[in-house]
Amino acid sequence: MNVFRLFRLAWLAILLAPFALAQQPFVAGTWTQVAKAPPLPVGHALLLTDGSVLINGYYPYAHSDPWYRLIPDSTGSYVKGTWVKAGTLPTGYNPLYFASQVLPSGQVVIFGGEYNNGNAVWTTLGALYTPATNQWTALSAPLLWSSIGDAQSILLPSGKMMLANCCTTDEAILTLTNGAANWTPTGAGKADPNDEESWTMLPGNQILTVNAYADGGCCAKGFQIYTPSTGKWTTPAGNTVANLVDSKSSEIGPLALLPNGTVFAAGGTPNNALYTVSTGTWAKAPGFGNGLDVADGPAAVLPNGNLLLDTSPGVYNNGSVFFEWDGKVLHRTTAPQNAALDPSYAGDMLVLPTGQILFTDMSSLVQIYDPAGSPCAGCAPTIVSVSSTLTHGSVNNAIKGTQFTGLTQGAYYGDDNQSYTNYPLVRITDATGHVVFCRTHNWQPSVATGTKIVPAQFDVPAKIALGPAKLEVVVNGIASTPVAVTIM
Repeated sequence: MNVFRLFRLAWLAILLAPFALAQQPFVAGTWTQVAKAPPLPVGHALLLTDGSVLINGYYPYAHSDPWYRLIPDSTGSYVKGTWVKAGTLPTGYNPLYFASQVLPSGQVVIFGGEYNNGNAVWTTLGALYTPATNQWTALSAPLLWSSIGDAQSILLPSGKMMLANCCTTDEAILTLTNGAANWTPTGAGKADPNDEESWTMLPGNQILTVNAYADGGCCAKGFQIYTPSTGKWTTPAGNTVANLVDSKSSEIGPLALLPNGTVFAAGGTPNNALYTVSTGTWAKAPGFGNGLDVADGPAAVLPNGNLLLDTSPGVYNNGSVFFEWDGKVLHRTTAPQNAALDPSYAGDMLVLPTGQILFTDMSSLVQIYDPAGSPCAGCAPTIVSVSSTLTHGSVNNAIKGTQFTGLTQGAYYGDDNQSYTNYPLVRITDATGHVVFCRTHNWQPSVATGTKIVPAQFDVPAKIALGPAKLEVVVNGIASTPVAVTIM
């Protein structure tokens, strides 16, 4: 929320006018363009629990941007996937930079928007998407809130969405009752307004944020921890060591939890920092160099444990440069086709079930990053129990296992975009060799649950080949060892 970002739409109009950590030698990933371009330029993407990607169509100043789903082909390929319509938001609601979450029900909630219909208004509008009906319905904001805007959100262990008011210290927890929104205030003790900050779930389900305004927006080094069981923020001793907040815009980068139990905090300044969860302490991390930072921008944890980051020079300037952090060194890696035209904030990352990273930049050029290496040791989910015989078209099938919510939240951004994928997907390779996703639900939001056995449920599609099959659980692009099942 600042005047600098009011120039974003002008840039976008120009762009759209033409239409365990790796210890081995670093190997850069490769980029591939999806075979079929989306019908319109697209932006923010979310992974639905049936394996499809929900993504909003975008064009400056449009008043009814449609949404789409990218459906993988029968081999599970998103590069060869197809686009289908995913409904239209309620009349009058067409946001840019907003809060979003995939709920344990499989539904999607979005709220707010720094822009609505191309106007900078920090709207309080919201909507609920139900994949089963392919429809959006309106949701009401917390009582007396006059703004939500480019707000943070996160799923709590209860399965409920916690939402911020971008411009105050207010926060609230959403309960859906028959499709209607009910809100419970939370977040006592917040030290500064929520604006521009990032929320990251830590092992044990506490939430980390770095204060963007507590020190007047300049030289900020404070941080806080939210505890869901108490609903309160506390201020631990110490600070981030390095200033991560741009003094003019108050922008900061993503706070990405890694499988090794550290959080890489990318700065809206040329500084970066590293938070060690087990000790609650901060240390300086290497900078990107050449004036590069992530003053708003995406990052994604790769299956190999590295962190992919999108940087650009200064605040809102074009010329993205991509890096992988391997826990010790920042390696410059390959970049997508539009990188020279893009500032970091234009990017959006999503971890796919294939272990690849879907990247959008509000253009029609959708690309996928294929990282090198294999999944990090100990990062895969494990299936403990599932029926060996499953009926096609059946619902609420039980499955249990460990690490069903992964070691991280997958992709990170902060305010503006939330594209977390720390929930289980059930993927079946049927008797014909086709890859089929089952819609999962009733999982318990968390990260790094270790050996704890946790439940989920899934629905088997009616259109699946009968006979012997292989079933696996995928979280954050990492698959379990498959188990044999029979589809009846």
